[in-house]
Amino acid sequence: MKTRALALVLLAALSQHAAAQQCPAEKSYGQAREVVRDLQRIVTPDGVQETYTATIGGIEQWFNVRGEHADNPMILFVHGGPASPAMPSLWQFQRPIEEYFTVVHYDQRGAGKTYREVDPESIADTIHIDRYVDDAIEAAEYLRARYGKDKLILVGHSWGTVPGMKAALARPDLFHAYVGIGQVINTRLNEELSFAYGLAKAREHDNQEAIAEMESIAPYPGDQPITRERIVLARKWPQHYGGLNAYRDEEQPYYYGASLLSPAYDCADRAAFFEGSVFTLGHLLDEYIQIDLSGVREFPIPVVMFMGRHDYTTPSQLTADWLEQVDAPYKRGVWFEHSAHMMPWEEPGKTLVSLLEYVRPLAVEADGAEGD
Repeated sequence: MKTRALALVLLAALSQHAAAQQCPAEKSYGQAREVVRDLQRIVTPDGVQETYTATIGGIEQWFNVRGEHADNPMILFVHGGPASPAMPSLWQFQRPIEEYFTVVHYDQRGAGKTYREVDPESIADTIHIDRYVDDAIEAAEYLRARYGKDKLILVGHSWGTVPGMKAALARPDLFHAYVGIGQVINTRLNEELSFAYGLAKAREHDNQEAIAEMESIAPYPGDQPITRERIVLARKWPQHYGGLNAYRDEEQPYYYGASLLSPAYDCADRAAFFEGSVFTLGHLLDEYIQIDLSGVREFPIPVVMFMGRHDYTTPSQLTADWLEQVDAPYKRGVWFEHSAHMMPWEEPGKTLVSLLEYVRPLAVEADGAEGD
C-alpha cells in the first residue's frame, strides 16, 4: 500500500510533493474553476468577499474574508497543519456557513500563499508556537479594526487549536467564544492512542503487513524521540482504518485535490502548500511534540468542542476528558458520530447546525447586551 503522509497534523504531505506541484492541463481545470468561482460569488448587497495581504507579525500574510451580510458575527479560522491552509478547500464546505457568519481564513506564516509572499529563510527563526499565538492575536485585532467588530469567534482546527487556544487564554477580551475542531490536548498521548488504535485494527483484520510495520517501532512513542520518520510510519495505519477520515482509508484526494478547483489558489500556490508544510514542520516539530494543555483548568470565555467519534489523529476522548474538568462560563461538547478528524469536510451539515445552535447565540446575545 502506498504511504501517504498526513498534512493536517505533523506529517506535512511528505510523499505527494512532486505530483502536486505539477500544473495540470490548465484549460479543463480553468473552466471548472470558473464554475466554482461563480457559484462561490457573494452577490448580496451587504456581503463581504475579499482576498488580500495584511502585515501581521512583521510579514505579509494572506487573508480570505467571505460572508453574505457584513453585520453577521465574524469567525477567525486558524487552520491546521502545521502549514496546511484551509483556504484552498473552504469551497467544499463553507458556503452555507457564510449565510450566518463572516468567515476569515489566513494562511499562517510558512503556509500556502503566505509562504510564497516571504522568503522562507528570512522567517525561519520565527517559526515558534509563541509567534503563531501572537500572529493570531494580531490578526484578531486587525480584523476588529478593519470590519468594526468588537469581538470575534475564534475557531481552531487540528494544529490550529494550539495557537488558537493559547490566543484565547492570553486575550479573552478579543473573542466571544472559542471553538476547537480536532482539538490538540496532549501531543504525546495523541501519538500513543493513535498508534494503539491502528495496531488494534490491524490485528482485528489480521493485516500482517500493518502488524509487522507497527511492531517494528513499538512501543510507540515509548522513550524514543518522536521523529518525522516514526510519525509517518505510526500514522499510516490509523489513517488507513479511518482515523483521519471516517469510513475512508488513508487516501484523501478530495482534500489534496481541492486546490485544483479553488478560485483562491493558482498553480504556484498549490506548490507552496506542500513546500510550506515541509519547511514549517522541520522548524516546529520539536516544540509541537511537547504540547500539553491538559493542565488548563480554567477557561475565560465560552468554549465549544467539536469531537469526531472516529478521530484517531487527535483522539477525541482526551478532549472530552479535558472539557469535563475545565471551569468556563459556558462549555459544550458536540460529538460528530460520522466524522474522524475532518469534521467540516465530513459532516458539513452538522457543522453548520452546531455553529448555529451552540456558537452563534454566544456572539449575537453578547452584541445585543453590549448595545443596550
